[in-house]
Amino acid sequence: MIPKHVAIIMDGNGRWGKKRGLTRSEGHYAGSQTMEELIDASAEVGVEILTLYAFSTENWKRPKDEVNYLMNLPVKFFNQKLPEFMRRNIKILISGDIENLPKGTKKAVINAMKETEDNTGLIVNFALNYSSRSEIVQAIYGIMQDAKSNPLLLEELDEETFERYLYTRGLPDPDIVIRTGGEKRISNFLMWQSSTADLRFVDDLFPDFKKEQYLKVIEDQNHDDDSWKECAG
Repeated sequence: MIPKHVAIIMDGNGRWGKKRGLTRSEGHYAGSQTMEELIDASAEVGVEILTLYAFSTENWKRPKDEVNYLMNLPVKFFNQKLPEFMRRNIKILISGDIENLPKGTKKAVINAMKETEDNTGLIVNFALNYSSRSEIVQAIYGIMQDAKSNPLLLEELDEETFERYLYTRGLPDPDIVIRTGGEKRISNFLMWQSSTADLRFVDDLFPDFKKEQYLKVIEDQNHDDDSWKECAG
C-alpha cells in the first residue's frame, strides 16, 4: 500500500556540492532538481501528501550568500513550475513562519498557495522557515489567546483540538519520514506529527536520492508493514 503522507528531510545538498568541487549553492540547485523528480514520482504512484523540509529556522545561521540563494530558490521554483502545477492539479501548502521570510520569497509562496488552493491532486507541503519546537509553542500561545474568549477551550483541550493550531492543521500525520544524508535524527522536524511515523534514514546525499531509491524506501516500508500484519495476525 502506498503511504498517504510522505515527509522528507532533504539533507546533504551542500555536502554534495563541496564533494564535487562546487559551491554549496550549486549543491542546493542539484537538490531542487531531485525534489522535482520526487514530486513527479509521488504523483505517479499515488502519494497524496508530500512534505519537504526546505528551510529550518536554524538555517539562518548559514553563510549569508547561501541563505540568500536558498531564499531566492522558491521565487524561481514557483515562477517556473506554477503553470505546470496548475495543469497537473497539484496543491501547494507552506508550513512555517511565512511572515518573517524576505519580501520576495513571502510573495512567491503566498501566491503559489493562493493560485493552487482549489486544486485537488497531490499536496506538496513545504516546511519553510520551520521549527517544530516553535510550532508547538505558537500552538500553545494560540490556544491561550482563544481561551480568553472561550474558557471552555482549556477544559475541552485534547490532541485533536491541539492539532488544529499547528502549521499542518487539516493534514493527516506522515506515515513515513525519510532523511537523506546519513544522519540519524529528525532535526526539529514534525516532532508532534511524526510520533507514530516510520522513520527511514538513508546514506545518499539528497541530490543522489532519485526516483528509484525513493520508491525502494516506500516498497521496503510496505514489506515491513506486511510482515508486521502477519505477525500481529
